[in-house]
Amino acid sequence: MTYRVIQWATGAMGRACLRGVIDHAGLELAGVYVHSDEKVGKDAGDLIRRASTGVVASGSIEEIEAIDADVVIHAARLRGSYGSHDDDIVRLLRSGKNVISINGNTFAPRWSPERQLRIDTACRHGGSSFMGAGLNPGFAAEQLAVVASGVCLDVSHLTVSEVVMCDEMRSPEYVFDLLGFGSVPGDLDLNGDSWAPASTLNGMFEEVVASLCHRLGFEIGDIARSHRMLTTDHDLQVAAGLIRNGTVSHLDWCWRGMVDETPVVELRIAWAMDRSHTGDRGRDTWRIRIDGTPSVNLSFGLEAPTHLLGRTSVEQLGLAGAVLNAIPHVVAAPPGAVEPPSSMPWHRAPR
Repeated sequence: MTYRVIQWATGAMGRACLRGVIDHAGLELAGVYVHSDEKVGKDAGDLIRRASTGVVASGSIEEIEAIDADVVIHAARLRGSYGSHDDDIVRLLRSGKNVISINGNTFAPRWSPERQLRIDTACRHGGSSFMGAGLNPGFAAEQLAVVASGVCLDVSHLTVSEVVMCDEMRSPEYVFDLLGFGSVPGDLDLNGDSWAPASTLNGMFEEVVASLCHRLGFEIGDIARSHRMLTTDHDLQVAAGLIRNGTVSHLDWCWRGMVDETPVVELRIAWAMDRSHTGDRGRDTWRIRIDGTPSVNLSFGLEAPTHLLGRTSVEQLGLAGAVLNAIPHVVAAPPGAVEPPSSMPWHRAPR
């Protein structure tokens, strides 16, 4: 069958998803929501340098609610705190549209009771489902690591580590003001929730750790944080500007799911401006280490096909693939928050 899809927001990730929807034989673009007044009224194809689609971008949530569609790909930029887009998501769910979020939302039991009730009520009202999908959160831990554990007779500890190179990010506001690069260590608290990016990431990735522990059968008591900021020992010129000697060039995020005082699941994410603190990772974005019987080591990276080389990053391509492959699952799911299955493979659409 053909699914009618609305693309919500057209930032870098949103544009990658929009291209995927337009190019997919089993999907029909039904609408596009944009935040910028400059984009309102433009054809969706014009937003991604493609031929006209006949679908015009809208800045009105009321207009989006009125469109007949199966699913909304919700790709709004992270802001404030985790769950800060819930007002919009609830309206979309109540209007009868399934929603896929690229910003976490993969394990509802980790949410507060109030948030669980609000999302569930909206889903039941609209007969809709809500699910998270993406690379991380969504794939590296919840799918790839879980599948890799399938060869083990026993598991004592599992680590998922990710390195995100940030040196090609071009927005100074995003890199310096939002992400904290170029700051002085100690000025920002990664382990608390007072700094907005830390609050958002802690909520999002503690949910990933909780989901992974649940899938492996670990009953954890606490999720411990041990984040840190590391500095550069020289002036570092990156796409967004200059990171001065002695300021932050690397953010090392770490969450641990604890059973009593013992960590059983560990999620590590490095945001790096160069390789000074990452070691020799090669081209692999993710590494998975399972200590068990037998133990497992898995490295996983993405490569862009030569015909798609350009400003769209390989991570954006991978995220778009993960989201589009999730569409049949969220559409088929019963109303409510959906925990993604451990496998959502690509399937060739009929031509």
